[in-house]
Amino acid sequence: MSERLELNSYRLLGRSGLRVSPMALGAMTFGADWGWGADDAEARRIFDAYVERGGNFVDTANAYTNGTSERLVGEFAEGRREQLVISTKYTMATRPGDPNSGGNHRKSMMRSVEESLKRLRTDYIDLLYLHMWDAVTPIDEILRGLDDLVRQGKVIYLGVSDTPAWQVSRMQATADLRGWAPLVAMQSEYSLVERTPERDLMPMAREMGLGVIPWSPLANGVLTGKYSRADLGAGEGQTGVVGTRKAVAAAYGSLSERGLAIADVVAAVAAEAGHSSAQIALAWTLTNPAVTATTLGARTQKQLEDNLGALEVSLSDEHRARLDAASAITLGFPHDLLRSPMFAPTFTAGTRLPERIW
Repeated sequence: MSERLELNSYRLLGRSGLRVSPMALGAMTFGADWGWGADDAEARRIFDAYVERGGNFVDTANAYTNGTSERLVGEFAEGRREQLVISTKYTMATRPGDPNSGGNHRKSMMRSVEESLKRLRTDYIDLLYLHMWDAVTPIDEILRGLDDLVRQGKVIYLGVSDTPAWQVSRMQATADLRGWAPLVAMQSEYSLVERTPERDLMPMAREMGLGVIPWSPLANGVLTGKYSRADLGAGEGQTGVVGTRKAVAAAYGSLSERGLAIADVVAAVAAEAGHSSAQIALAWTLTNPAVTATTLGARTQKQLEDNLGALEVSLSDEHRARLDAASAITLGFPHDLLRSPMFAPTFTAGTRLPERIW
C-alpha cells in the first residue's frame, strides 16, 4: 500500500455511497459461549478501542456465540448507534431439530431479522448478509424477501457471504433487472493461506459492484506465528466451533504444513519490515483492489491494537512478491488457458491490451 491508512480513512462500500472503515471489527469473538472468545468486559474494551480510533464498521451474525455477540454489540453501541455501520447475517439454524430455524428461505430470513433487531437494540440493520448458500431456496424468494426488508426500513443495505460466484452474479443481475435492492457487499474467506477467491469470487465482485470484506485474514491465527509443527493434528475429530481456537484452526484446515510454511515466510518478511506477522498478513489483504475492508477478529484489546498497526504497513514490491510466491495458487480453467502464451494471441492479434483481473 502506498498510502497511510487510518480507521477514519473511509471507503465506499461496493456500488453504494455508504462510508466504512478499511478494517471492520469482527464480533464473532464477543462472548465466551464457544470456549475461546472474549468475556463481556474484554469485548467492551475491544469495541471501545476500535470506535475511539475512528472505526465505524462492526460485523456480527445471528448465531455468533449463540446470540451473545449480537447482544453485546447492541449493548456497546448504545448512545452511538447512528455513527456505526452494523452488519449481521441470517442463515444459520438457531433451534436444533427445527428445519425452518435456518436456511435462506423467507421464513428463516424474517424471523432472524426480527430477533437480531431485538438483540442489537435497534430498529434497523445497516447491512444484512445472506450468510451461507443453502443450495435449495430459489433466488427470487431470497431477493424479494430482502427487498421487502429494505422497503420496510428494517434493513438498509444487502450483502452475501459464502456463496458460489455464479449464484451471486445471478442474484445481482436478477435484482437489477427487476428493480429490487442490489447487493453491495460480499464476505469471503481470504488470506495468504486461502487465495482461491481470486479465481472467480473477487473478479465477479468487482464486475458486479460488490465490495469484498475478507473474513479470517489471519487464517484462524496461523499467520500470526502462534502455532508450530507440534500443533499439527490438534483438531482431529473436531466438527464444530466449540472448543479451543487451536483445535478449530486445525480442523478447519488452516493449521497445516502448507499454512505453517506460508506463516514462516510472513514471519521473515515481518522481521525485515519491523512489523508483527499479523500486521504483514493483514496489510497484504488490503493490497487487493477488490477488498473494501478486512475483518479483524481480536480476542483481546492487545491483539486489536497490534492488528490495527497493519494500517501503517507499506509492503515493498520485493516483500509482496515473496508473499505472493509462497502462497501462490493455480487459477485453473479457463483462466490459465486465457492467459497462456499459446492462446492469448488468438484474441489480441499480437497487440498489447489493458491489464485486467480475470
